[in-house]
Amino acid sequence: MNLDAKIFVAGSGGLVGSALIRRLTAGGYTNLLTPEIDELDLTNQLAVREFFRTEKPEYVILAAAKVGGIHANNTYPAEFIHLNLMIQNNVIHSAYEAGVERLLFLGSSCIYPKEAPQPMCEEHLLTGLLEPTNEPYAIAKIAGIKMCESYNRQYGTKFIAVMPTNLYGPGDNFHPENSHVMPALIRRIHEAKLAGTEEVVVWGSGKPMREFLFVDDMADGSVYALNLDEENLKEHLLSYPKPCFVNLGTGIDVTIRELAETIKEVVGYQGRLVFDASKPDGTMRKLQDVTRMKALGWEAKVVLRDGIEKTYQWFLENQGTFRG
Repeated sequence: MNLDAKIFVAGSGGLVGSALIRRLTAGGYTNLLTPEIDELDLTNQLAVREFFRTEKPEYVILAAAKVGGIHANNTYPAEFIHLNLMIQNNVIHSAYEAGVERLLFLGSSCIYPKEAPQPMCEEHLLTGLLEPTNEPYAIAKIAGIKMCESYNRQYGTKFIAVMPTNLYGPGDNFHPENSHVMPALIRRIHEAKLAGTEEVVVWGSGKPMREFLFVDDMADGSVYALNLDEENLKEHLLSYPKPCFVNLGTGIDVTIRELAETIKEVVGYQGRLVFDASKPDGTMRKLQDVTRMKALGWEAKVVLRDGIEKTYQWFLENQGTFRG
């Protein structure tokens, strides 16, 4: 992308979008379109179509999504599938109509089957049943991938996707119930430290293994993918039936127990952690195979402990702005 190219970042205010804006700005990109929800409702088809006709973006990064952890996915399944499908359909189709150069769709590692071989590679998509706790969200993301793929096949577009593993970092949602495991644990352990609570209860057995990607690494990998040269783009992402997406991750996972213990150390909490095995664990292991992205020349840089320390520092500096 030229540094003055007009780039529309859909969902620029969230964890993912704000990291993408930081990365693009640091890279010298100066012509960014970042409308907030009160300026552009992405679930409104007419509004999205008019935005594309008026602004004529050359590149699109689709980072807008309804997201949350196990509790949120179980509580609001209709919202997760409905809102995400609406956003994706509107943005992807309008991007086609407007003739954008390239579109990058941000997916999620939850697209893979519950019993997928480990580590999960791109070819494992649609080879088995999904994890029930986040199935509506996963189906929406799979639909987004297939929409990009279908438009490429029929219309010759250059719509690609990246599948980040569990993301964390500055700008995360730290709600104690509706957030993902990392920020939820950071907040609860921090509050237990302040209150002098003797124990913190962690959902599940602590045995499931998860891979975590620092959000600034995600942004770096996403911009890298969007900037792939024509040869690599056509060979690896636009050559159907090859997948039109690549995994973004570290290739390293830890147990939830190990994650909680590391957060406890970073926060400086002196109490004990208690694991409630009556709560759902979700998929027992979710490790992505990042061979394909490494072959394209990119890999993650931030190690987990460093990322948690950076995230906790951001939390301390911004906790007065949180709700819930």
